[in-house]
Amino acid sequence: MKTTTKQLKLGVFVLHAGYHLAGWRHPEAISGGENLALMIEIAKTAEAGKLDMLFFPDVPGSTADSTPSVISRFEPLTLLSTLSAHTKHIGLAATASTTYHEPMNVARMFASLDHLSQGRAAWNLVTTLAKEAAGNFGAHEHLKHADRYARATEFVQIVRGLWDSWEDDAFPRDKASGQYFDVSKLHTLNFRGETLSVRGPLNLNRPPQGHPVVVVAGASEDGRRLAASHADVSFTAQHDLATAQAYYRDIKEKTRLAGRHPEEVLVMPAVVPVIGATEREAKEKFDLLQSLTPIEQAIPLLSFFLGHDVSKLPLDEPLPNLGSSEAMKSRTDLLLELALKERWTVRQLALSVAASRGHLLVVGTPETVADTLEHWFKAGAADGFNIMPPYFPGGLRDFVDGVVPLLQARGLFRRDYTGTTLREHLGLQRPRHPQTMAHEVRDRSPSLTPTLA
Repeated sequence: MKTTTKQLKLGVFVLHAGYHLAGWRHPEAISGGENLALMIEIAKTAEAGKLDMLFFPDVPGSTADSTPSVISRFEPLTLLSTLSAHTKHIGLAATASTTYHEPMNVARMFASLDHLSQGRAAWNLVTTLAKEAAGNFGAHEHLKHADRYARATEFVQIVRGLWDSWEDDAFPRDKASGQYFDVSKLHTLNFRGETLSVRGPLNLNRPPQGHPVVVVAGASEDGRRLAASHADVSFTAQHDLATAQAYYRDIKEKTRLAGRHPEEVLVMPAVVPVIGATEREAKEKFDLLQSLTPIEQAIPLLSFFLGHDVSKLPLDEPLPNLGSSEAMKSRTDLLLELALKERWTVRQLALSVAASRGHLLVVGTPETVADTLEHWFKAGAADGFNIMPPYFPGGLRDFVDGVVPLLQARGLFRRDYTGTTLREHLGLQRPRHPQTMAHEVRDRSPSLTPTLA
């Protein structure tokens, strides 16, 4: 079959206990936040499927109401540094908060991971919606939504600036001359903004990718503007085609207005696939997962994503219009819209959130899942997808063994890696150092020296 010019980008979103709230209870599931063997198996399975990247979310803390995948788990940068030694091609994406980290630390950690993995690092930029995190960092209260994004905008500019502290050829390490580095190729940032000030430079050579890939998760208006101006990938939650198409068009237009080419930002919504050999088998698998979901655990999760406590509301009555939330504006609006559209009760919405958290849920055969991804891709709703297996490792194997070969046969996905870095996998250009571009501009400028007659 003839291949298309443009192909899907695919990542796997790794919640070790599965994306479904009850995924860890599936008879075939293996879980454990400190299970390194499972993490290695997941990484190798994803790489065998030629997926673009492993994607590790993170929240800086947990509470008694936290889900199994959050209550206890590895710090993602540490884990991905280990997984970089067990993989050769797949990208390695980790979440780090702009609200509860400092730019110097984030720049150094992701530059280090990029060097360790020879160019496969990605930073998932989040502003952190969990207000409980504030107390873990000595803060009296969680920053308001607009303030978090104001800080994030300066934060990502600083991180990118720090990655450019050194030009690409700044370290000759010439034994004969005794020159280890060229000081003329060192650039101190000296950033002073409204919320952050960082001197620099970064004490690490420029990363192999120039800049590790930057992912922005957030579909609020602030999140969209941040993604359009500074992201390489926009990670989003979309549950229906029309909404996803509108989001896709908006991000591409905002990217253009920000002075960038629309193809510089890839839109990758998430999908939760529950796969069976037959439609009936897939439905039975999904029904089993739903039956294993205690409502007393689903309600706190719903409250978390709504930013409102719904524990006192009648379970079998429609969810009232609670209004937007400072915690997570876009997800709150999405779930409230979904509840209104489907006329769901609090119980029904809680069980839906337990399954997919508002992301696209596809229950069916490998063909059903492949058809859905192809339809969204060709309909201008996505450049690719982050796959959220309901449980591990079987949920990921179902996708890699069943769906990936169908996408490959249709010419929609690669049969093998053709590059070595994550940017190459994703079809993204390596950012050139600003000083290199400045040199080229000067070289192209006409001489201002008077010509002697």
